[in-house]
Amino acid sequence: MESINLLPLAVGHMIGLGAIGSCLGIGIMASKYLESAARQPEMMEPLQAKVFLLVGVLDGAFIIATGIGLWFALANPFK
Repeated sequence: MESINLLPLAVGHMIGLGAIGSCLGIGIMASKYLESAARQPEMMEPLQAKVFLLVGVLDGAFIIATGIGLWFALANPFK
């Protein structure tokens, strides 16, 4: 089998696994944030900035994987 035939499968895995990992990471982090906010309400303000920073980092990793996957799919650097 030629490697070019497996390119759509590889791109799908890059984007799909990146999305799943990002969603799971954000979900776990948000649940821990809500749990800690319920235990110590006075810590909501300092933790909120850290939560939004980490959400941006997690989404950034997914967007980079999507960009690389689309570059492989459209530019086809393996020809």
